[in-house]
Amino acid sequence: MSTKIYVGNLPFSATEDQLQQMFAAYGAVESVSVITDRETGRPRGFAFVEMSNGANEAIQSLNEKVMDGRTLKVNEARPREDRKPRW
Repeated sequence: MSTKIYVGNLPFSATEDQLQQMFAAYGAVESVSVITDRETGRPRGFAFVEMSNGANEAIQSLNEKVMDGRTLKVNEARPREDRKPRW
């Protein structure tokens, strides 16, 4: 079973490849998704990483690590809440 990890406060220059390499040092990375704005396509400053093993070690080691001048917030992702329509 895989663990989904939230990575917040990312520098806007961060790429999926960079995150893949960073998390691969702790275990098998299944997927990386840098979240972008729907309208502009620009990164929103956070991402999700799925790992099949090594997730706890990655969270402990990478939380509060500085990347390009920004302190990362790394923790296990919470389940997505149901959203109400915006209208």
